[in-house]
Amino acid sequence: MTRIAITGAAGRMGRILIEAVCAADKAELGAAIVLPDDPMAGVDAGAIAGQGKSLNVAAATRLEDVIEQFDVLIDFTAPAATMSNIELCRQHGKKIVIGTTGLTDEQKADMKVKAADMGIVFAPNYSVGVNLCLNLLRMAASVMGDEADIEVVEMHHRHKVDAPSGTALRMGEVVAETLGWDLNEVACYGREGQTGARPHKQIGFETIRGGDVVGDHTVMFAAEGERVEVTHKAQSRMTFARGAVRAALWVNEQPHGLYDMQDVLGF
Repeated sequence: MTRIAITGAAGRMGRILIEAVCAADKAELGAAIVLPDDPMAGVDAGAIAGQGKSLNVAAATRLEDVIEQFDVLIDFTAPAATMSNIELCRQHGKKIVIGTTGLTDEQKADMKVKAADMGIVFAPNYSVGVNLCLNLLRMAASVMGDEADIEVVEMHHRHKVDAPSGTALRMGEVVAETLGWDLNEVACYGREGQTGARPHKQIGFETIRGGDVVGDHTVMFAAEGERVEVTHKAQSRMTFARGAVRAALWVNEQPHGLYDMQDVLGF
């Protein structure tokens, strides 16, 4: 059995991750971590996740206090906390699955350096469907990228704090990489006013926030006379949770290195 820890356990995603761990074969919940001032501190993880039964795992407030109780940490929190957790896991020989978005280029570079001494899976999206879409985007970009205008549209719930979403950015990166472009040079994040004609060598991003939308992403390849759209709509956070648990089980059997969900799925 792979012992999995969940940080941010009292949040929307954390509760679902606990449920996903409990439902997975060959996985068991080793630890749950919440913020020091969270009323769920000390509460059994089963109660936090609404399992209706005790899991005999009391929510801790410091990762270092439960570091020997797990093999792999799943972290869907915030950039600063995630970077601190990576270092702590590295020092204690633990592996980590990261779903945190909004990391800077410098933080990603630091993660890559630390992966020389530990196993890390880092992906903006752990949905199997989204990762299939990334492969479809490579195909679409290679076939239509020279003649089509490319736009990425994403919508998420009102509580999401970063924009565009990490998944939208990864979709843009995949298209740009396929075309030999640098996304930092060709990305356009929203338009307003007299913008002039759209240049061809551009990937546009549009962000929508509202309601309780789990996550919708569409990449458009708009050519003269036709348009191809690659769309993914997530209906439940459990989709991401199952993928993250799958990644945790996978990375526990891998050597040191930085991986993504494409590696986990064998794409």
